[in-house]
Parts: sequence; structure tokens; C-alpha cells
Amino acid sequence: MRLSLPRPRSLAGQLFAMQVVLVAAIVAGCAVFAYVTDRAQAEETARRQSAATATTVAESPTVVAAAGSADPTALLQPYAESVRHRTGVAFVVIMAPDGTRWTHPEPGQIGHPYLGHIEEAARGGTLSETHQGVLGPSVRTITPVRDHGRVVALVSAGITIEKISEQVREQVTALLGMAGAALVLGGVGTYVINARLRRHTHGMNATELSRMHDYHEAALHAVSEGLVMLDGRRRIALINDGARELLGLGADVVGTPATELGLPLPLTSALLASEPRVDELHLTAERVLVVNTRPVVGGQRRGTVVTLRDRTELQALSGELSSERGFTQALRAQAHEAANRLHTVVSLIELGRVDEAVRFATAELELAQALTDRVVDAVGEPVLAALLLGKAAQANERGVELVLTEDSRIDDGLLPPEIPSRDLVTILGNLIDNAVEAAGAVPGGSGRARPRVTVTALVRGGELLIRVGDSGAGIADEDRDAVFERGWSTQGAGRGLGLALVRQAAARASGTVALDRSPEGGAEFSVRLPLDRGAVRAAVEVTA
Repeated sequence: MRLSLPRPRSLAGQLFAMQVVLVAAIVAGCAVFAYVTDRAQAEETARRQSAATATTVAESPTVVAAAGSADPTALLQPYAESVRHRTGVAFVVIMAPDGTRWTHPEPGQIGHPYLGHIEEAARGGTLSETHQGVLGPSVRTITPVRDHGRVVALVSAGITIEKISEQVREQVTALLGMAGAALVLGGVGTYVINARLRRHTHGMNATELSRMHDYHEAALHAVSEGLVMLDGRRRIALINDGARELLGLGADVVGTPATELGLPLPLTSALLASEPRVDELHLTAERVLVVNTRPVVGGQRRGTVVTLRDRTELQALSGELSSERGFTQALRAQAHEAANRLHTVVSLIELGRVDEAVRFATAELELAQALTDRVVDAVGEPVLAALLLGKAAQANERGVELVLTEDSRIDDGLLPPEIPSRDLVTILGNLIDNAVEAAGAVPGGSGRARPRVTVTALVRGGELLIRVGDSGAGIADEDRDAVFERGWSTQGAGRGLGLALVRQAAARASGTVALDRSPEGGAEFSVRLPLDRGAVRAAVEVTA
């Protein structure tokens, strides 16, 4: 049978117990300190009161006159008792210089020697002391009575320790009541604070919180996806290694406002949005990110949790897959058209019109071969050549003519490895796709020329120039700045990523993208990518 060890108290419970003990210790210490202080103050007050009473009595003319009479007791006893009752002291004793009592609160003690030290007073001084007397221990003061400079009597006034203790007990009782109230109030306040702490810590103890923190840190930095937490003031409260890499941020960004991170405006707007964002595509200088945001609420806005997923490779593969799908459809259409043409040739042969069959077949072959020869001759870069041929087939299937300008020329080996083929496919493929869509969107007619897309691709002046123009409707002047933003499109919702990817790929190669009006009447995009001048010169010399 397993014995289950008791679970350690929660952190809130531990703090509560510690705070209660601490409050109790502080209250007890204050009570002891107050008691000691009050006792000392009470004794000092009693000493001052007895000294004042004794001095006042000693300076009274009644006492001086009675000291020289035949029966001092008869004159002084009523006076001494009257003074005692008025001042509240325990006793007022007037005595002869040798210490024989003339007065006392207990008449039976009159005529007996005074219990205490009288030597100092007999010499003309004043003495305060604590001494055991007939009434018990007391704080007393003894002072001389002078008549023309001669000591004729002594006066002692005092307050018993019991009376002092009674006063202190009354004060301590009040103090203990206040201390108890302070302890109860402190305990209630501590309980309320720790109940709140218990809710926030979910009843976990310090070990569990420490273990959870370790797990949290390990999990936070183990995931490859980016995680960013913004506080209520839109500052970075937490960021993992994946998010730093995806956003290109340093290690000291915690506490930085989101508006000062240098991120693209659309991405910054998504981070600052008060409503959730789900699977939004955003572009940074080098990456395509899928962004999800969710506000953290609890009676008020406490911040935002942001997750980031890298879709750069997936977006590139998606573009390539889209191109391959387009090529497949174009090939399927061409195969269907070739079958129709083959049936036509066969039918002409069966009808005995062989010459017409030959002319029909060779005309189609010459048209297709002419475009292939033109692309292969002008573009020696195999990736771009294959892309142009495939896009030409797609454009032709959609009734758009794709033309490669006469000055286009890119020899094989001119493009440096710093410009990856994937970026070239992204730039040229998206520009041609947009141009074909724009040209095909303009309705044709009998008096209108066939929709056209013109492509220029050449190396000149140490840079690669890719220019794509179309015969479409063009882009309005007010949209020229917004056309490269993610989500801008004339083709409806869910589009508008192509030109943003073009600008991103161009920026990675330190290039530029410009928008002008095409000679065909539509839009014309020009991309210029700088090349290594030494590599270009060497390749030109080898080609020559």
C-alpha cells in the first residue's frame, strides 16, 4: 500500500502563514516595546510628581512655622493629608531632621523612624529613590525644609510601585486591545491579498511554479514557430527565438513598442489590431508569414498573443505548383488542339487533298517553332527559357499573345548564384500572370487587336532588366503606390499577393521595381537586379 505524502502548501498559503507570523511578531514586539516604554515613563512621571509635591510642601510657610512649634504633628498631619489627597501621591511624610515622623497616612507610624535614606536631605540636598517602605516599594523624593538657611525638617512624598503598575496595566490592556485589533486587521488583509494571489497562481506551490516556468521556457524556445506576446501598452512582453528569426529582431527587443520594431505597416497594423486575425499572409523583407493574433482579455484588455508561421518556402512551392498546373492545362489544351489538327490533316489526306494537308500541318509547326526558336535563341538561362515557353502556351490558351522583344538577350552563365532561380521564377512568373489576366480582361471586338503581353529580358549595364507590359486597362494613378501592398488586386478578394512577392524578391537581390504605362496601353512593370560586374564581364568575354 502506497503512502501518499501530503502535498506542499500552495505559494499563497505559505505566504499567508508567513505573513500572519510576521504580523504577529511585529505586533508582539511593538506591545513589549510599548510596555517597557510605558513602565519607564510611568516611573519617571511618578518621580517628577513626588519631587514637585515634596518641594512644594517644603517651601510652604505653614510647614516652616510648624517645625518650630511644640507639637508639629497637630499642625502638620491635617495639612499633609490634604496635600496627599489633592496631588494623588501615596504619602506625604514630614519628619524631624533626625528622621522621626511627624506625619504619616497611617497615624500609628507617627513618631517612628522614617524608612529610607535621609542623609542627603539632612545635608541640604534633594534625593529621589525607589525604596521599600511601610506601604510597600515606592518611588519617593526627600527634600529639606529650611528656616533662614538652617534645615529644620525633612519632607518625603512618594507613589507606590503598585499604583504605578496599576496605571501601566490599564495602559497595557488598552495596548493589547489595539494590538489584537491590528493583528486581526492584518490577518484579514493578508487573507484577502493571498486569496487574490491564490487565484492568480491557481493554488500552485513554489516548486510547481518553478517547474512550470522551466517547462514554459523550454517549450517557448523549442518550437520553430514564432510566438510574440504584447502587453496592454502594445510593447513586447515575451518573444521566442523563432519569432526573432522570422521578424529579423535582436535579443533586446523586450519592452519595445510594436510601432518601433521597423516592421512593414500591414504587419504592424495586424499586431496592434483589437480584433483577432486568423491565418493572414504578411510579407517582411525576406519572408512570407502566416499571422494569427488573439487578444488576451480579463475584464480589460491585457495584451495580445501573436503566432507566426514561415510560409516562404511553401509560397514558392505553391507558385511553382501553380505554374506546373498551368503548364499541364496548357499541354492538355494543346494536346486536344493537336488532335483536332491531326484529324483535319488526316481528313484532308483521305479527301485526296494532300498538298493542302501538308501546307496546313507545316504552317502550324512553323508558328509554334518560331516562338520556341526565338526564346531559346534569346534566353540562354534554362529556367527563364522554360518559364517563358510555358507562360506563352498558357497565354495562347487564354487568347493572349505573348511576345518576346527583339532586344531581349540573356546568355547562359550571366546570372550570379546570389540571384536564385526561384526568385527569378517568382518575379517573371507573377508579372506575366498579372499581365495575361489584365490583357485578357479587356473585352475584344472585330475592330480591336488581339490582347498582347510584351516581355523584355536582357542583361545591360551590369544589371538584369525584366520588363513586362500588357494591353490591358492599366492602373489608375491613385493606385500606383498601393499596387505593391499585400491584398491589393483588381481581381476580387483573396488575391493581391503576386506583386508583393515580386517586390520582396527584388528587394532580396537589392533590386528595384518600377511601374509605368506600357506602349500597348496597359501597365508596364520594370524590375532591375544588379549583377556582379566582374562576373558579367568575364561571361561576355567567354561568349564572344
